[in-house]
Amino acid sequence: MERSNTSTVYIPVKEMYTEFVRILKKHGFSDPKAGKCADIFTINSLEGVYSHGVNRFARFIESIEDGHVKPDAEPSLNHSSGSIEQWNGNLGPGPLNAVFATDRAISIAKEKSIGLVAIANTNHWMRGGTYGWHAAKKGYAFIGWTNTYANMPAWGAKDPRLGNNPFVLAVPFNDEAIVLDFAMTQYSYGKMESYLNDEKQLPYPGGFNSRSELTTEPGDILETWRTLPIGYWKGAGLSLLLDILAATLSGGFSTHEITQNKAEYALSQIFIVIDLEQLGNYPVINHTINKIVTDIKASVQVDDNHTIRYPGENIIKTRKENLNSGIPVKKKIWEKIVTL
Repeated sequence: MERSNTSTVYIPVKEMYTEFVRILKKHGFSDPKAGKCADIFTINSLEGVYSHGVNRFARFIESIEDGHVKPDAEPSLNHSSGSIEQWNGNLGPGPLNAVFATDRAISIAKEKSIGLVAIANTNHWMRGGTYGWHAAKKGYAFIGWTNTYANMPAWGAKDPRLGNNPFVLAVPFNDEAIVLDFAMTQYSYGKMESYLNDEKQLPYPGGFNSRSELTTEPGDILETWRTLPIGYWKGAGLSLLLDILAATLSGGFSTHEITQNKAEYALSQIFIVIDLEQLGNYPVINHTINKIVTDIKASVQVDDNHTIRYPGENIIKTRKENLNSGIPVKKKIWEKIVTL
C-alpha cells in the first residue's frame, strides 16, 4: 500500500474501516456502534476530508480515554413540541449522536414537513457535511450547525471568545447532492493542521501571527489562535448568532460555558430537515437546481487553474480516486493509529 519514496501510505477502504472497528471495540464500543462510527471516519477520509477523518481518529480515541466521550451513551429526549425536539446527547460519540439527530429530524419532517432536532451535551461531530450528505442523498434539504470551544477572536479582538461553529447546508442534486460545509474561520483548525503536516502554506491568509500580521503560515496561526473570521466582522457576527441559537434551542451550553472545560466537549448542535416532497413545486425542483448549476458553470473563468464547481462537487471525484488507489494517509499518522 505504500508507494515508494514517499511519506504517504495508501490504505484500501476496507482495511481502514476494519482497523477503525478493531480500535473502537477495544475502547468500549459495541459491534453495531463500532461499525457505524468507523464507517463515518472512513467515508470522511474516502471523500478527501482527512482533517475530520483519519487524521482526527487518534484524537477521538484520546477523548474516549479522557472520559469526555462515552461509548455506550444513548441520546435521551428532554422535550417535544410540534416539529421541534430537544435531546440530551449524554456525552455519547458525536458522530453517532449527529446521525441519530439527523434521522430523527427526517422522521419528524416526513410527518410535519419540517423537523428540528436540537441536541445538547454532545461531542464533536467531526465533519458536519456528513449529515448534510446523509439527508440530501435521501431526498431532503438539510440545515445544521454546532458550537465549539472558543477558538476565534471577535472582530477587532486578540483573544478567542467565539467558536468557529461549523455550518452546513445541503440539497439533493440528481443522484448526488450539493453540500456546503464551512467553519466561521477562513480555515478550520483541522484544515490548518493538514497544511502544517504537509509542510504547505495556506492558499490565502487564514489568521494573524504573533506580530498581528495576516499570514498564510498555518503554524503561526495555530500558535496564536488568532484565526480570521470569514467575511471579517460578518463571520464573527454569524458565529455569535449560531452559538446563541444552538444554546437556546437545545437548552445546552454556549461557547463561553464550553470553554470553561479543559477540553472541547458537551457541545450544542442543531439539525433541521425539510421534506421537499411536500412542497407544491416538488416535481420541478431538480430541474430548477440543474438550471441554476448550469448557469454557474457558464461563468467566465479567471484562468484555467480555477474550475467553477458547486459545493461538494469535488467530493465525487475524490471518492472515485480514493476507491481506486487507496486513501492517502501520512505514514506517521497511520503508524500511530495501528498501535492504538
